[in-house]
Amino acid sequence: MFFLGIDLGSSSIKLSVFDADKNSTVVSVTAPEFEMDIIAHQFGWAEQDPNKWWEYLKDGIHSLRSKHHIDLKKIAGIGIAYQMHGLVLTDENINPVRSSIIWCDSRAAVIGNEVYDRMGHESCQQQILGSPGNFTASKLKWVQTNEPEVFQKAAYMMLPGDFIAARLSGKAQISTSGLSEAALWNFSKGTLATEVLNAMELPVDKIPEIVPNFGYQATIHPEVASELGFNSDVKITYRGGDQPNNAMSLNVLKPGEIATTAGTSAVVYAVSNQDIYDKENRINTFLHVNNTETEKNNGVMLCINGSGILYQWLRKIMSVDRTSLIAYDSLNAEAAKVAAGSNGLRFYPFGNGVERIFNNKNVNSGIQNLNFNIHQSGHLIRSACEGIVFAMNYGFDVMKSVGASGEIVRAGNTNLFLSPVFREIFTNTTQTTLELYNTSGSEGAARGAAYGFGYYASLEQAFEGLKCIERVEPNPILTSQYQEIYQEWKNNIKIEL
Repeated sequence: MFFLGIDLGSSSIKLSVFDADKNSTVVSVTAPEFEMDIIAHQFGWAEQDPNKWWEYLKDGIHSLRSKHHIDLKKIAGIGIAYQMHGLVLTDENINPVRSSIIWCDSRAAVIGNEVYDRMGHESCQQQILGSPGNFTASKLKWVQTNEPEVFQKAAYMMLPGDFIAARLSGKAQISTSGLSEAALWNFSKGTLATEVLNAMELPVDKIPEIVPNFGYQATIHPEVASELGFNSDVKITYRGGDQPNNAMSLNVLKPGEIATTAGTSAVVYAVSNQDIYDKENRINTFLHVNNTETEKNNGVMLCINGSGILYQWLRKIMSVDRTSLIAYDSLNAEAAKVAAGSNGLRFYPFGNGVERIFNNKNVNSGIQNLNFNIHQSGHLIRSACEGIVFAMNYGFDVMKSVGASGEIVRAGNTNLFLSPVFREIFTNTTQTTLELYNTSGSEGAARGAAYGFGYYASLEQAFEGLKCIERVEPNPILTSQYQEIYQEWKNNIKIEL
């Protein structure tokens, strides 16, 4: 029995076909060939066309069938992971009425902060464990205020993965954890946070049907099944935001366990059974995918916007043109030639919207101490890796201060964690042991679909086949070096108040 996992990211859509009988992935594909574009009509804006996501998804499914000869009729269930905090507005027929305002778009931060002040900080923290900030609810309010005609056309507000599920099934839905990602979940009551909707003067009727993360949610629409080559009884049985899903993909399910990723953004995500929060809103708490009414599981998350997107930027500017891009392996090899500290070059990776760890303020990005006679491409690449990890560690310190910490961190052997240099910087700066697993978000979504379908009796059983492929331990000498470099980097952060 096969299950399909879909991981809708900012750069691409990844799909994995998982054989539940063998507890292994059959094949994984990525679409499109090049990274998806992020549209920025103004400084601080970031949008993508949901119809493009749908077209790329169909391209990926076509590749599974035609190139990899997968019998799609064997697929019983679908799981969907997706970029968090984005806003998709559709009409009653699931047609988008505007481009999606995605996670790294900064335009609504002011709205969220104003509502936070109006509701009262303590009241907000007790209800939604923080501020509405720059999350989906604030983006919805921005559309209502600035594009009233568009707002009136919209029948449903959804997150990106909900849109993919709705295009597959014809049913608009949103999950409980998705509502928490949107700053629309009341943790104290365990219900939709109507208090936030009321404070923003937003109607409740644009919130679609609320479904759990696991279990039967919808059946694929017959016309879509025919078009894509599926059976008409394929069920959607799991959905989750990319970071909760990444944690689940690494079997990070219990309090005290920690996951990390360094894709377009960089994240550290710790599971807690407490409703904890940071009073300065530098980190955020969401429902973990395995949260239930009887067993509380939250995800405490820090996010650095500029991670893989910085590496992607370096790759582009160092390449001749888009058709002959330098391989990421080549960037990693150049960074490995340079010693820790990049010969004094310092990189501040805050070039992708306002940063949560600085309470949604703009932070001066860029490079310090650049010397044209000393620094070469390897210094630039390594200093970028160091800057990303230093920013992650800055947030990790905040997580520790509220009780979300641990000595072992799990990551997939993918994205920036493919780089031995990046792994070295991470373990010695954070002073943690790094465990690497050969998995992905799309594989995790497929395993989640198998559990939601009922193939596995528990999530733990769904991940029995997952094995650690490498452990990276801190080196005392390098740890001492990186602590000194990190403190210097930290002391030179410039924040626009």
